[in-house]
Amino acid sequence: MRARVSVAATSANLGPGFDSFGLALDLLDDVTVETDAGPEVRWEGEGAAELPTDRTDRISEAMELLARRFDVPLPAFAMTATNRIPLGRGLGSSSAAAVAGIVLASVLLDLGVHEDRDSVFALAAEIEGHPDNAAPAVHGGFTIALPDGSVRRLDPHPELRPVLLVPPAPVATADARSALPASVARDDAVFNLAHAALAVEALTRDPSLLPAALQDRLHQRARLAMAAEVVPEIEDVVEELGRHRWPWCLSGAGPTILVFEPEEGAVTAASLEIRGEWRILRPGVRTTGYAVLVEP
Repeated sequence: MRARVSVAATSANLGPGFDSFGLALDLLDDVTVETDAGPEVRWEGEGAAELPTDRTDRISEAMELLARRFDVPLPAFAMTATNRIPLGRGLGSSSAAAVAGIVLASVLLDLGVHEDRDSVFALAAEIEGHPDNAAPAVHGGFTIALPDGSVRRLDPHPELRPVLLVPPAPVATADARSALPASVARDDAVFNLAHAALAVEALTRDPSLLPAALQDRLHQRARLAMAAEVVPEIEDVVEELGRHRWPWCLSGAGPTILVFEPEEGAVTAASLEIRGEWRILRPGVRTTGYAVLVEP
């Protein structure tokens, strides 16, 4: 058997939607498993030289978890992963890996779990701990992950043009979360509630509202300060974005910055006076979730 799954990068939080909002991006990791080949793990693309090949990676761990959950052994297989999602940059690479592992294990073991997206989401959120990333990776589009474990998927506005400003250095999600305060002021909580409601309208119906809607008082300020310790020029980039009045937010815990481009080609290294080895990616929005191809 040969099975292949494609899973999208995701941008979580989206400004005021802390731990709730997520957007699927058309930047895909492709993972293939083959039961007719000798057991091995091969990586291509992002992180190929640093990821483990001893089955301790997130994809393999998710596969093993599902097999144990159903009390059945995984067959021997070779795995090849082509990674396009930058690692440690706030783009949901870990959630994509968890989703890929669940789907592939389900296919290999003929469990049918991969045919039920709600089940895949629940397992991925359990493994990864970040439902705001797992939801768009599974369902595509713009998603709202609720505290009770349910997800609401909405169609993003077709004119959204996401641009990713990817810094050269990563920031660990755990470190970025540790920088957050244990409590917030009531005024800041109300501010985020109002802007989160506006962000739903902006992302689905009226993108002209994005500059106002993406404002946040709960997490971005602290995370930007931490990111600046690793990528000092990020403060200058944010200042330039403000000068242009372009809508932006941290992607997940950062340090990648998600910009919604006001007109095609406007966001460039020159226009933002970016220094250093940053990458600018224009992935587009992915409206569908994971995709599976199975060959006997």
